Amino acid sequence: MQPIDKPDQVLAEHEPAAPRAQRLKPGERRVHILQTLAAMLEAPKSEKITTAALAARLGVSEAALYRHFASKAQMFEGLIEFIEQTIFGLINQIAAKESNGVLQARAIALMLLNFPAKNPGMTRVLTCEALVGEHERLTERVNQMLERIEASLKQCLRLGAMEAQTSTQDTPVPVPADYDPAVRANLLLSYIIGRWHRFVRSGFVRMPAEQADAQLRLILQ
Repeated sequence: MQPIDKPDQVLAEHEPAAPRAQRLKPGERRVHILQTLAAMLEAPKSEKITTAALAARLGVSEAALYRHFASKAQMFEGLIEFIEQTIFGLINQIAAKESNGVLQARAIALMLLNFPAKNPGMTRVLTCEALVGEHERLTERVNQMLERIEASLKQCLRLGAMEAQTSTQDTPVPVPADYDPAVRANLLLSYIIGRWHRFVRSGFVRMPAEQADAQLRLILQ
């Protein structure tokens, strides 16, 4: 399976090739609704998206939306689930391809920083900016996802610390006395989240990966 680096692209692959006039199957209609919601979130101005506006964009009634999703919260849950599956699928691929723990953490960080460039609307979900005024369980689920990401980064950095203890000649390599994988993982995730927020606040102009190589070296050294 090819790496997934653009959820909108994957959603689009589920779109029917036939003209819009053709009736979509239930699963295809759900994907189309989520794809449209993600596209609406790409508007630079952070206006609250209503089901009426979403239905109008799709050219259907609000009642038609509720035949596929019980509520707008369920629509956002669909986006969160898609983001979660994509990100952790990529994390697993990175871990499988790279054996060095620190380089794993660096690759994961770069992936997370490059994600917004291809999925600006979904970045508003990751920062919870699009979830203001929505059901609190949505923010809780995003926070749980971020905790899982931090745990993955901590595991990578813990592996890196263990590797640093022994060189290829089995000679101990000094590790700073204050080196703590948990602290480094938290700092790294905080940096990534901050870059996401700046990207959203700038109207998707200030790219998160800008100067990332130099800054990640400072965090991971």
